[in-house]
Amino acid sequence: MTDYERIAAVIRYLDVHYIEQPGLDALAELVGLSPFHFHRLFVRWAGVTPREFLSCLTIADARVRLREGESVLTAALQTGLSGPGRLHDLAVRLEAASPGEIKAGGRGWTIVAGVGSTPFGPVRVGIAPRGFCHVAFLRGEDASDRETGTSAILDEWPQARVEWDDLEIQRRVGGFFARPNSHEPNLKLKAIVRGTHFQVQVWRALLRIPPGCFASYGVVALALGRPAAARAVGTAVGKNPLAWLVPCHRVIRDTGVLGGYRWGRERKAAMAAWEGAWRENDGERHEVADLEIATRRPIGS
Repeated sequence: MTDYERIAAVIRYLDVHYIEQPGLDALAELVGLSPFHFHRLFVRWAGVTPREFLSCLTIADARVRLREGESVLTAALQTGLSGPGRLHDLAVRLEAASPGEIKAGGRGWTIVAGVGSTPFGPVRVGIAPRGFCHVAFLRGEDASDRETGTSAILDEWPQARVEWDDLEIQRRVGGFFARPNSHEPNLKLKAIVRGTHFQVQVWRALLRIPPGCFASYGVVALALGRPAAARAVGTAVGKNPLAWLVPCHRVIRDTGVLGGYRWGRERKAAMAAWEGAWRENDGERHEVADLEIATRRPIGS
């Protein structure tokens, strides 16, 4: 069993048994480790302690964050504010492929692809001349399957050429998950996606959800001026082609439940706890300043 599989098993267990508040000894026994080694492994993998993670899984905690999202987040989304807590978040410029680019299917492009390691397991990344075009978390056994990886990238850009360079991708991926440092500027990235006008609107709206916070499908729909389109928002979220860069892991059900995730619910829970811990420790200090200096722009820009 790999470290990722151990932590994923614990997250699945906590998702079902969080009400019982299982202790460190019980969780360590679940994956065959001593409490000391399990605690170190969990913190290294998830960025928070098991106890901190457990608190983030409770329904009450999710509902508190959802209620917060329906006030602060809605205002941030509707006005185009970068939102509170964005100081340490990725700054992603998301561009929609033009009809001509979609028709060409990436003809003439060389997409550099590779698999990198992250706190949430291996991730496959593709970088086109216009920016990141593919980011997908993998199961451990899929990490070395280049044939499947090439096919997944060519599904979106069938006329492109794919070159594999794991070292370059690992170098680029490292910045995504760097520990927050208030003395460093945001990591600025460019990305290009294929999608309908509505899908791209939704994906751009997700970029405005602050790290460590949640927004419901209904909140995102309201921010887009389409209050009856919550179901359509959910469909667009599920087709997000850029894991982590476009933070669909910050969208939850209207009831406050985390809900599903294209790349595994346990990953979504881990991401929520990882971001939430840093928001609690650091983000609140910057909230007012971020809101005051944020640039206003239309949500569909």
